[in-house]
Amino acid sequence: MFSWLEKNPFFFAVFVFIVIAYAGVVEILPSFADSARPLKDTKPYSVLELSGRQIYIANSCNACHSQLIRPFKSETDRYGAYSKSGEYAYDRPFLWGSKRTGPDLLRVGNYTTTKWHEHHMKDPLSVIPGSVMPNYKYMFKKKADIETAYAEALTVKKAFNVPYDQEGMPKLGTWEEAQALVMEEAKVIVDQMEDKEVKSAFERGEIKQIVALIAYLNSLK
Repeated sequence: MFSWLEKNPFFFAVFVFIVIAYAGVVEILPSFADSARPLKDTKPYSVLELSGRQIYIANSCNACHSQLIRPFKSETDRYGAYSKSGEYAYDRPFLWGSKRTGPDLLRVGNYTTTKWHEHHMKDPLSVIPGSVMPNYKYMFKKKADIETAYAEALTVKKAFNVPYDQEGMPKLGTWEEAQALVMEEAKVIVDQMEDKEVKSAFERGEIKQIVALIAYLNSLK
């Protein structure tokens, strides 16, 4: 039946390629689809956490810190369980990174505190001697852009069916409802901080960038 293919090497090669490609699609893609689904405990970011993530990206933190733990003993001993694709289901864009000037941050929320981040962002050398990380004192003065974060959350909810406002998932609601939830979430962080300017601003209804960033870092577990 296929004897003519044996006499035509080019068409034979094309036929073999098509068969292998089809087999690959049938066998490999379903496993990718399964592993890329959100893990059981994976949730979308809250609006405050999303604002902190935007600050993280704007300051190119992912240029020096990865968020991808490889399945090597040396990495799991230091950073915790290795990464699984389902953990990144709600990350747009993903922040795996390609360089580690500083440590991996995928599970930084498991072993650091709000106060630790506060002191580290204000004066890295006082926390980690020899650190090459710059300080980010301006984050204690600059206001977080909560409205843009809310707009992003609303967009991914509608465009990608991210499960906001579902049982067990972060609530989004209207802009007014989201503001109230953000203030409630931010209060927990501000109460744990020492910076008087940040506390004073919060009493006036203003959330500083450092609060949003810490909320995001605390969510990485």
